[in-house]
Amino acid sequence: MLKRLASILVLAIFLGPLANSTPAWAQKGVIKIATQSPLSGEQAALGEHVKLGAQLAVEEAVKSFKALGFDLIFVPYDDQAKPEVGVVNARSIVADPDMLLVVGHFNSGVALPSSDIYKDSMLAMISPANTATEITDRGYPNVNRVCGRDDVQGPVGAKFVAHDLKLKSVYIVHDKTLYGQGVAETFRQEAKKLGLKILGYDGTEERANFGPMIIPMKAKNPDLVYFGGIYHQGGLLLKQMREKRVNSIFMGPDGLDSSEMVKIAGQQVIGSYYTTVAGPTDAYPESAAFAKRFKQRFGKEVESFGMYGYDAALVGLKAIEQAIKELGGKRPTRAQVSAAIRKLKNFKGVTGSITFDAKGDPVKAKYFLLKFEKRQYPGKVVKVIEQEAPQAKKS
Repeated sequence: MLKRLASILVLAIFLGPLANSTPAWAQKGVIKIATQSPLSGEQAALGEHVKLGAQLAVEEAVKSFKALGFDLIFVPYDDQAKPEVGVVNARSIVADPDMLLVVGHFNSGVALPSSDIYKDSMLAMISPANTATEITDRGYPNVNRVCGRDDVQGPVGAKFVAHDLKLKSVYIVHDKTLYGQGVAETFRQEAKKLGLKILGYDGTEERANFGPMIIPMKAKNPDLVYFGGIYHQGGLLLKQMREKRVNSIFMGPDGLDSSEMVKIAGQQVIGSYYTTVAGPTDAYPESAAFAKRFKQRFGKEVESFGMYGYDAALVGLKAIEQAIKELGGKRPTRAQVSAAIRKLKNFKGVTGSITFDAKGDPVKAKYFLLKFEKRQYPGKVVKVIEQEAPQAKKS
């Protein structure tokens, strides 16, 4: 009798771990999800949130993929906000046959050349943050984004300046990147249409001393200064403008959408505006539960692009899962995953309903106008516009 009980116990120990999981012999392999964003350097604050949002989505999907027979693995890459680093990473990513999805990038200038690498193997890319028009206007079947575009974001800012603030003149500065110059140019074009006087249009790669640029700016005394770029430059430019008694209203795009903008500009951030394609958490009805899970997991409050990183990963994971089921449990190819992403309709994410058009843009996207009324991030939402993506231009 004791011998029989011992045999049953041994069998129970052997079978126990298998009772609630897929047997090892039934495992069909590994599926990897990569992120590419700046995790070091001046833009790491926003890049980290992109990564953490995607990481949470992957961690929450591990059990469902295990039930399908696949081990789901998250692999973050640091692209350092540098195109050459993003390309090297992209080559490493596509060389790994287990990679089925890339969530990224944060910088459009990094995404553009990197996505050329992804296209060669049809590896799906879903961006949470790339707003440059060129990202999707090339019509790559594997490249998508869950955020809006700069040819809408720039004009949204210009219209607010002319119609809501009722200002008459602007001075435009950009950072000479694909993103910064691109959004500044769309702002300039719309401002010109609206009859605003363009008193200056300058590009700079300066990181420390904006004094020489501020001298002519001060002399022309614009009603508003628009900066196309990221917070690490924008915050410093604003601070130095105020130190030199340039009191023009300050505005920029979603590159300023970070708590780092407040840290860098300090008290001078008060009264400035920014547009963004990623609203604050309280702008989304579904975000409260997500924000709570994010803080429990990572010990910090989520920022806007953390939500979009989560949704970008979530929609990709859903497409992979559906492709597996449609294939009778088999592993999908990269091309099949890319096709499955475009097939998804009205997918419910934290930031709203997601459907991609033929270019990979969300059919509709929200654009937010916020004001820093306090030395506190995020700013206060003063206007929200929901708009369809511009149609592809006919050649």
